Amino acid sequence: MPPAADARISPLGLTRAQYVDACAAVGIGAGRATATYSAFFRDGNLDHPAQDAAPAPIVKRLSEPCDEGITTKFVQRLDAPDSGRFADQGVPHLDIESVIIPMVGRTNRKTYTLCVSSQVGCAMGCEFCETAQMGLVRSLTPAEIVGQWWAATHIEHAEIDNIVFMGMGEPLDNIENVLAAIACLTDHRGAAVPMSKITISTVGRVDGLRKLVDVVQQPGWKRLGLALSVNAPNDEVRNEIMPLNKRWGMAELRDTMVELIEARGNRKILFEYVLIPGVNDKPEHAEQLAEWMSPFLRAEHGKHMGLLNVIPYNPRRDSPWPAPDEADVERFVHDLTDLGVYAKRRRTKGRTSMAACGQLGTEDIRKRTYVPVTTEATQR
Repeated sequence: MPPAADARISPLGLTRAQYVDACAAVGIGAGRATATYSAFFRDGNLDHPAQDAAPAPIVKRLSEPCDEGITTKFVQRLDAPDSGRFADQGVPHLDIESVIIPMVGRTNRKTYTLCVSSQVGCAMGCEFCETAQMGLVRSLTPAEIVGQWWAATHIEHAEIDNIVFMGMGEPLDNIENVLAAIACLTDHRGAAVPMSKITISTVGRVDGLRKLVDVVQQPGWKRLGLALSVNAPNDEVRNEIMPLNKRWGMAELRDTMVELIEARGNRKILFEYVLIPGVNDKPEHAEQLAEWMSPFLRAEHGKHMGLLNVIPYNPRRDSPWPAPDEADVERFVHDLTDLGVYAKRRRTKGRTSMAACGQLGTEDIRKRTYVPVTTEATQR
């Protein structure tokens, strides 16, 4: 006999062991629970003893061609209990955005990277980022995070090779739910995404990075990818465009990243640098950035500990800055390379459809009455 409807359990956001334990509490055996769990993640099978197991519905899709294929942004609507609390400000729904990005590597094999969101909005306040203009509405649950992968795989029918936490929100501001989602996504009986194919990107919450020092030393977690959005050559510039830097400066941030590299067994870390015209793109900025990155440059054993991705700025709505000229991007990357930095230019994809790096954000929520985040709020 199937369990009562009010006792049904969704596998979204749970590991197989967690799902088996939850099913046992309502009289479902381990064998049946495991089969249900695998079918849900691997085949997209919704015919199982679970209630509301499907992820939030997709309400919008925007596709944009690029040299490597089609970049697709899809928007899921959350029918959460707190969705209506912004209705009096003209925001009837909470939406999250995810992006499926085609990639062609050195072997000419096409892969797909899924950029997932960890929050609705963001509290970090970065001036160049569209999501930051929303402020933080709320963090996503593990089920809502994993639901983006499920929707990309079983609704959009994309073969996702990599997952990057580079969408809406600051992952380390929602670290417990992000880690729970990753545990679910990497479960061998479910989605089975390799840990090495998942990357957490952060603007530099040092408290969260210190937690990751412990996390990556646990069995199975050492290959978790990490990316740091540096975006500035010095504290003065970073303070202006990334308010979090006033809490944790670049010296402390660099020391923490060195500690993380050691904890991960000297595995390379990705650094990201959004190149903004007139803000952080001068030749002296390249020199200062190279100096800051000195611990991550080629060491005695001949291996770089850090790869710097230079990302041409993608203008947010009402942006005070334009996108940089291609010649300026090439010059900046060339300057860094001459200074010994392992630097590459990130190819721009999805800029027209507001799907590129730094452009995700729900315009209706952005228009709500917004109270700026205080310094104290960034210290949570």
